Amino acid sequence: MKVDTMRWIARCVGAPLCALVTPLVRLWHIARGGPPRTAPRLLFVELSEMGSTILAEPAMRNARDRLGAELFVVIFRRNVGSLDLVGTISPANIFTIRDTSLFHLAWDSLAFLVWTRRKGIDTVVGLELFSRFTALLVGLSGGSRRMGFYRFHNEGLYRGEMLTHRVAYNPHIHVVKNFVALVDALLAATPTVSYSKTLIDDKQIEPPVIRPAAAAREAVLAWVRQLTGFDPAVQRLVLINPNASELLPHRRWMPDRYGELIRRVIAGHSDVIVLITGAPEEQAEAETLAAACGARCFSFAGKATLVELSALYSNAAAMISNDSGPAHFAAATRLPTIVLFGPKTPKLYQPLGTSQKIYAGLACSPCVSAHNHRKTACDDNVCMRAIGVEQVYGALAELLLARRSGPDSTFVR
Repeated sequence: MKVDTMRWIARCVGAPLCALVTPLVRLWHIARGGPPRTAPRLLFVELSEMGSTILAEPAMRNARDRLGAELFVVIFRRNVGSLDLVGTISPANIFTIRDTSLFHLAWDSLAFLVWTRRKGIDTVVGLELFSRFTALLVGLSGGSRRMGFYRFHNEGLYRGEMLTHRVAYNPHIHVVKNFVALVDALLAATPTVSYSKTLIDDKQIEPPVIRPAAAAREAVLAWVRQLTGFDPAVQRLVLINPNASELLPHRRWMPDRYGELIRRVIAGHSDVIVLITGAPEEQAEAETLAAACGARCFSFAGKATLVELSALYSNAAAMISNDSGPAHFAAATRLPTIVLFGPKTPKLYQPLGTSQKIYAGLACSPCVSAHNHRKTACDDNVCMRAIGVEQVYGALAELLLARRSGPDSTFVR
């Protein structure tokens, strides 16, 4: 379904359902009673964005290591490959929901409620930031402990009153620390308003490290050789991820800027091959961009699975991307990644791992947040146009200089 369609459903259907379900959940909670088991069967509800799997992994790891929890996840089917790649959750403990149509969404949601009871889920953590659909899944899941972000006196979507542990979402700390705060709520000695009154240090948000198998790396390398003539003994790969999806078009850097940047890279570095990556629906745009840039630039969009892309990242020297899922996975493979930010803030969303940000920091930016359902009134993304080709090229040239020792060296900023 289109993003605006999902927003309409959330507003016109989700809000009344949250109001209707709230008293039912409260009555069920009173009737059930009894404390949950010491080692919980803990379900994370994380649906919509593939990059959120990387951002949520430290919280999942905290729950496993500090609570001894058995972990479960519900996620949109189109994003399940991200969980398989990270590997924190057993495939048997993953439930997928299709969002391809309203019928599929409703049918799979009902099946999910049956699945949670069969699995004996007693603790649920809603990772989505103020999503009504997530609130309904959390409230109806059957868990006796239900954690999620609550708006309190802040602006935000009405999501009913179905949480047992209401956690304050903090827009001033990285979203990964917000996710860990949800797990910390379970460890509080006494009930408090609001959760979580804890100090979350950087050691608790160490990112996962994705290490593709050697066979996968070799297979992708052979594929790239066939496509481009790439010789890893004397050449380096630079990846460009323009991300032309409709999810948040305001975060796109302009295609003509990418074209100018690629031509600068090719002219300035005789040993570099440029690959443009992207989803299948971005393939046509990527091929047009590659054709406009001439020799040593090729489109790889729509050609690879997420596992194959991760193997590609491990063979590359650097990557340039806007704020999107691939940037998080690239950084998790320890590929030095330059991320261009505009309508969202890097303070909350910069990928963990080997990434650096480029952000103009205009007075109107960020204009997209959890509080406005990631819907902005902006009709001119000056925040992205303020990022110049020379600025990005300079950052990339520094990365390439630091990586002359080969793709297994590291660069962290």
